[in-house]
Parts: sequence; C-alpha cells; structure tokens
Amino acid sequence: MEQVSVNVPARSIGLDLSDETSTFCMVDGHGKVVREGPVHTSEAGLRRLFGDLDASRVVLEACTHSSWVAKLIRSFGHQVIVINPRRLQLISESVSKTDRNDARLLARVARMDLGMLRPVHEKSEKSHAIRVQMRARTQLVRTRTKLINLVRSSMKLFGAMPPSCSSDCFYKKARLPEILRPALEPVLKMLGTLQLDIERYDKAVAEHCEKQFPQTGIFRQIHGVGPVLALSFVTAIEEPKRFKSSRTIGAYLGLTPKTYQSGKNDPRLRISKHGDGVVRSLLVTAATLILRRSAPDSDLKRYGKRIAMSGTKRDKARARIAVARKLAVLMHRLWLTGEVYDPLRSTQTA
Repeated sequence: MEQVSVNVPARSIGLDLSDETSTFCMVDGHGKVVREGPVHTSEAGLRRLFGDLDASRVVLEACTHSSWVAKLIRSFGHQVIVINPRRLQLISESVSKTDRNDARLLARVARMDLGMLRPVHEKSEKSHAIRVQMRARTQLVRTRTKLINLVRSSMKLFGAMPPSCSSDCFYKKARLPEILRPALEPVLKMLGTLQLDIERYDKAVAEHCEKQFPQTGIFRQIHGVGPVLALSFVTAIEEPKRFKSSRTIGAYLGLTPKTYQSGKNDPRLRISKHGDGVVRSLLVTAATLILRRSAPDSDLKRYGKRIAMSGTKRDKARARIAVARKLAVLMHRLWLTGEVYDPLRSTQTA
C-alpha cells in the first residue's frame, strides 16, 4: 500500500486575539501542547513571544487587530495564516468556548492542510486607510438621513409640509413652524455641518479614484456605478488575478445562494452574505438604479426585468440580487481586460 506523506509543521501556534491580552497555544509536530498562556496585545508583547522563536506556522482569526499583528509576526520569519472565523464553526459553535480552548483549537487547526484553512485575503495599509475614510462618510450620510427624517416627521406633526428636495439642500429649504424652531434649528445647523463634511469626503474619494486608482474609471462607464462603489470594489478586491474566474466574484461577495443539498432534498436558500458587506450593499443599490424605468437600456436591465417579470415583491428582490451579482462579475471582467463597456453587447451578439 502506497504511503502518503503529510506536510505537518514542526511547531504550530494558535493565537486568540483580544483588545488587551491575547492567548496563545504552541503544539509540536505530534500535536502535544508544549507552551501556552497570555500575551499582551502590543508590539512589545508579541515581540517577546515570537521574536526569538524558530520559524513556525501561526494561525489567527480575522478581526480588527489581525492585520497589524499578522504583519508584525511575519517580520520575525513565521508563516502567518489569517482565517475567516465564520468558516471555523468548531470555535463559533463550541459549547465550552474560552480563550484558552480557542487558542488550543487554532493551534491544532494550524496542523491541517492549508486548503482546508481557507485563508482570507489581507488588504494593504493603503486600502485599509481609504476604507476607513469611506466608512466614516457612510456613517455621516446615515446620521444625516436620521436627522432629516426627524425634521420631516416633526413638521408633519404640526401641519407643516417638509420640502421636496434632495438631502444635500434640505437644511436650506426647510421652513420650520415657529413652535419648532427652538427644538429643530440646532438640528438644521448640524445638517449643514454634516453636508460640508460629506462633500469633503466626496472630494477625497474623487481624488483617490483619479490619482491612486485610475482603473475605477473603467467601472464608472456602467450606469449606476459611482466613485464610491468603484473605489470600494477596487480596495476590496485589490488583486483581480487572484480569482480563477470572474464568476467566482459573486460568491466571494456573498451574492450567491447558500446550498444545503442532501439526497433528493435541495431547497432554495437565501444568499450567503459572506464577504465584504459594504461592497455587497453598494452593488445592490447600483442594481436598483439599473432597474429603474428611467435608466438606459442595457443587458443588465433586461436580465433583471426577465427575473422580475411577474411583478411580485419577492421576484423584484431576486432581480436586484441577480443584477448585483452580474454587475460584480462584469466589473471584475472589465478590470481584467480593460475593454470599453458596451451596455448591449450580449443583445447585439445574439
């Protein structure tokens, strides 16, 4: 009988990260625990632990600290693998979940085949910084929406009609009744400040697209794709060639249905919602714009209209998701080829 050798690292380390004190567990090639304990989640603490160790395989879960921790540990010559915690249900669904048990499990998981670990893509510092800036913009937009809704509902309560205008100029056009001015004039002032800040963020996004990520111009040929979605897509994917096929981008962004097939039972499930939730949400918003009656004709629009032909609420939702998935595939393909976007290419070919 032919023997198959398994590449098991001589030393595997599991690191369960936390804000102040993390927990580590070190096992040898036979899976025996040789050392474990707490370590301070700081550069000095991690340097004391990993700085003098021989090259080892270190596994940790993706979290807010994982990016800089992985970079630091790699600088000491170790192999670092950052895994998606949603794919490691041995930890998330454990009935005896403690930091020590999590670190032990991560250390034993490190001895597995790398294909089983499904490492996550680690973004560059530049992409992280830009995405923080865009998340801050998103929070300001949401805050503006909540404040506008507050003013609108309050005006209607006293018989006044709020202005029919965009969010950008609402704070200028709102005419408050006398009784509401003491309560809502500070809110309108805050809306004005928020609008200025949002415009600064929009200007920064446009500059990033023009100077640092000129490839975003390829995506903006598509109706419904603006600079925010284009920049979010580029900073989320970073390396388009790491995908074997453009079709896999839908699954990467959580836009494909989950599967739970067993025997003859193969139910239709909701989308997985794995991956980058910000990009997924922006793609669905763009799909909504593409499917509007006023939107120009395109293959994407016709594809969505066929799915939503029955007119039911469920089919309209399915159409938005399907168009969002096709839009992600199209953007990835245009990125790879650099082609000029033809909105009716499939129709003309047929």
